[in-house]
Amino acid sequence: MPAIPNDRVDALRQNLRGAVLTPTDAGYDAARTIWNAMCDKRPALMVQCAGVADVVAAVNFARDNGLQLAVRGGGHNIAGSALCDDGLVIDFSRMRSVQINLATRRAYVEPGATLGDFDHEALAVGLATPLGINSTTGVAGLTLGGGFGWLSRKYGMTVDNLVSCDVVTADGQRLLANQKEHPDLFWALRGGGGNFGVVTLFEFRLHTVGPDVLAGLIVFPADEAKSVLRKYRAFVDTMPDELSVWVVLRKAPPLPFLPSSVHGTDILALPVFYAGDPAQGQALLAPVHAFGTPLGAHVGVMPYTAWQKMFDPLLGPGARNYWKSHNFATLPDEAIDAMVDYAARLPSPLTDIFIGLIGGQASRVAPDAMAYHHRDARFVMNVHARWERPDEDQACIAWARDFFRVTEPFASGSVYVNFLTEEEGGRIGAAYGPNYARLAQIKQTYDPQNLFRANQNIAPASGS
Repeated sequence: MPAIPNDRVDALRQNLRGAVLTPTDAGYDAARTIWNAMCDKRPALMVQCAGVADVVAAVNFARDNGLQLAVRGGGHNIAGSALCDDGLVIDFSRMRSVQINLATRRAYVEPGATLGDFDHEALAVGLATPLGINSTTGVAGLTLGGGFGWLSRKYGMTVDNLVSCDVVTADGQRLLANQKEHPDLFWALRGGGGNFGVVTLFEFRLHTVGPDVLAGLIVFPADEAKSVLRKYRAFVDTMPDELSVWVVLRKAPPLPFLPSSVHGTDILALPVFYAGDPAQGQALLAPVHAFGTPLGAHVGVMPYTAWQKMFDPLLGPGARNYWKSHNFATLPDEAIDAMVDYAARLPSPLTDIFIGLIGGQASRVAPDAMAYHHRDARFVMNVHARWERPDEDQACIAWARDFFRVTEPFASGSVYVNFLTEEEGGRIGAAYGPNYARLAQIKQTYDPQNLFRANQNIAPASGS
């Protein structure tokens, strides 16, 4: 790391409305703590920005002083790209505003906002856009990688609902990126991650949702998992876009609607969601209840904001996490058998195998319409290896890697970039497919020196 003279740091402080934290400052350790406890990095500087001018100053400082630059939104990314060792971190924890324009049905979201922040403001007026499933996830990182959730079958990916971005580029310029202004940059930002600049404001299209929706869980015993998954596979072909049914294989948490004897045993849970009239949703879900003999079910009308927080207890901060992910266009019998087999050998009680169902409207966008390419990714499998103690690292990581290897022959070969771990730089091409070459050209235009490389990095086309 290049030495940073104290007078330069002092000058940076004087040029900010926000704060600069160094390793000797109070609050530094709290600021560098992120969701995945596997990531323990020590930046030289953390700039807690209070506005866009602070972002410009931080970008210029990192570039001019030869510092690696990372950007922290919600700090939820599995790879820990919110931090870097010995460099400068732009910390957006002070920029979490969400503004709703009812007349235009648009949301204007600062990069430190979480899904919970967004939903709190938008659902207060019965509006939403497709986001993720964990309220503590950062809107910025989720969006820049593509973004999908319960509303994606009806309204598309998060990036399909992104209208514009305010961006600070590597040379310190402030740009507006949309379909008319810098459309090449806008194309790249919709799925290309943090490779092209620092987004300081996101504009989203909003849709009428709820605020109450039909949602819940249907839980089956593990010994019925193969049969249930085969019926599930057939059922999704008949589903309307308003209906989403996902899959989780794990140990049963102590849910109040499950008998205590079930707690801690192997289960298959089907999270269900209907973005429409609840009575119609209940009728559509009747066959799902009959996939097997449920151990318990809790499906009813609830606030959408409550459903968005439903999985928060299973994905809280402070645990050690290692993920492996595949996209699937179909779920062949061999893939289902492998999933059930490995779910019977979970390396920790916190680990699960998760399958998010997309399709619907998300599949109707052209693969080259934006950086996010994989419109045939109907099932997104994420292996959530999750545990508490460092001495469990080897066993948990080995289990996840082995499961990934066994299921690879049945996958589509693509991957959702937000689910890639730090070690998986070799899969960047799989994340973008034929769109990668264009992304590299746009990277060369906006960041030829690769300042923004603390991410799943797209190298400039020149090879710089």
